[in-house]
Amino acid sequence: MSVEISARRRREVIDALRRGTVPRSGLDVLAVGLDGFAAAIDAELDTATDGGAVFKAVRGEYGAGKTFFTRWLAERAKRRGLAVAEVQISETETPLHRLETVYRRVVENLTTEEFAPSALRPVLDSWIFTLEEDVLAGGGVTENDADALDAAVGELMERRLGDIGRNAPTFAAAIRGYRAASAAGEAATAEGLAAWLGGQPNVAAGVRRTAGVKGELDHYTALGFLQGLLTVLRDCGHPGLLVVLDEVETLQRMRSDVRDKALNALRQLIDEIDGGRFPGLYLVITGTPAFFDGVQGAQRLPPLAQRLSTDFTTDPRFDNPRAVQLRLPGFAAEGLRELGGRVRDLFVADLPDRRRVVDAVDDSYIRLLAEAVTGHLGGKVGIAPRVFLKKLVGDVLDRVELHPDFDPRRDYKLTLRAGELTDIERNAAGMAVASVDDIELELP
Repeated sequence: MSVEISARRRREVIDALRRGTVPRSGLDVLAVGLDGFAAAIDAELDTATDGGAVFKAVRGEYGAGKTFFTRWLAERAKRRGLAVAEVQISETETPLHRLETVYRRVVENLTTEEFAPSALRPVLDSWIFTLEEDVLAGGGVTENDADALDAAVGELMERRLGDIGRNAPTFAAAIRGYRAASAAGEAATAEGLAAWLGGQPNVAAGVRRTAGVKGELDHYTALGFLQGLLTVLRDCGHPGLLVVLDEVETLQRMRSDVRDKALNALRQLIDEIDGGRFPGLYLVITGTPAFFDGVQGAQRLPPLAQRLSTDFTTDPRFDNPRAVQLRLPGFAAEGLRELGGRVRDLFVADLPDRRRVVDAVDDSYIRLLAEAVTGHLGGKVGIAPRVFLKKLVGDVLDRVELHPDFDPRRDYKLTLRAGELTDIERNAAGMAVASVDDIELELP
C-alpha cells in the first residue's frame, strides 16, 4: 500500500466503513479512480493558498461518491494548512438563500488539522497570540512590559483589521471586544462574543454592549463576516478556507420563491469569488445532474446556468478536471474490486495473523462478494460501494479475524435488509414501497 496512514487513522477508517459511513480521514488510501482529478485539484488548492479564490461544482448521481470526493479534497486542503467546513444544504436547517445561516453553519463546522469543529475560538486565540509574537519579534517591546505590549498589540490589531473594519465594522468591533474580555479573564463575555462572531443568534445584549455591537447577523453582513474570518485565518497561519456546500440539489424540492432566492444567492457567491472579494476561499458545491441540467435547478436562473455551463457530451475519459464542473463517473466493477482489496489490506495491517485473514478473504473472494452485492442492487455498481464495504468489514473481515474456523465461502451468505439501506439502495434492490397499499398498518 503506497499511502502511509497511522494506526489510529486506520482504525477510524475501518470503524466508519463498518458503520456504513464515509470516513473523515485517511481517504487517500481509498481514493480509487480519483487520480485524474488530483493534479488539477492540487493546482486549485495552491491558488487558494496563494491568495486567490476558486469555485468548483461537483456533479454525480446518488452513490457516485460526491461526499467521499469532497472529504478527500478536504484532507488535501488540510495538509496545505487550509481550514475546512462542510455544510449540508436543507430547506429547514440551512437554506441557501439565508447567507447568515450558511455562515453560521460554516463556523459551526469549521475544522483544521489541529482542531475539531468548531475551531473558531482556537483560531481567534491563535490569531491574538500571533499578533503578540509579531510585536515581540519587532523588538520595540518586551514581554515584561505588559502595558506597552498590550498597546502595541492593539495598534497592530487595528492595522490588520483595517480592511475588515471597512467591510464588516461590527466583526472588527466584536474581535476587539473578544480580545479585551480574554485579556481581562472575563470568560463568559469572551465566549458570548465568539458566539456572535460565529453568527449565533440570541447572544445576550449585555455581552454585545461590551463590544459596542448591536443586533444579529443578517444576509447582507454575512459576506463581510466571511471576509473577516478569512483574514483572521490567514493571519494565524491558515492561508485559506475550503467550504463545501453539499446536496444543493435539495433546492429543487423547495417552494419556487425560496428556490429562486437560493439560486440567486449561489450566483452572487460565484460572482463575489470571481470579483476577488474572498482571497483564500475555495468554494465547492455538490449536486446531481438533475440540479445542474434540469429546469427546476440551475437552468431556472440563466445567469447561474451560464456560469456553471460545462460540456459533458464527450467520453468521460476526456473530461477536463480544470472546468468549473467535475463529473464523477461512479464505480465500475474493477474499481469496486480494487477498493475491496485496499480495505482488506488496511484491515489486516496491524494483525499478528494477517496472512490467515488475507488467505480467507483473498482477491477472488472479494470479487465474488462485490458481484453478489451488485447483483442484489440490480446490477448498479455505482451505488454498491457503501453496502459492499459495510458487508466486507462488518460481516466478513471481523468474523474471520475473531473466529479462526470461520470460512466466508462456507459460513456466510449475503443478505440485505431494507432497514440497512438508503432509499436509493432500496429502490435498486426492489425493496421500495410501490404504493400506499404496500404499507403494513398495525390496527387494533
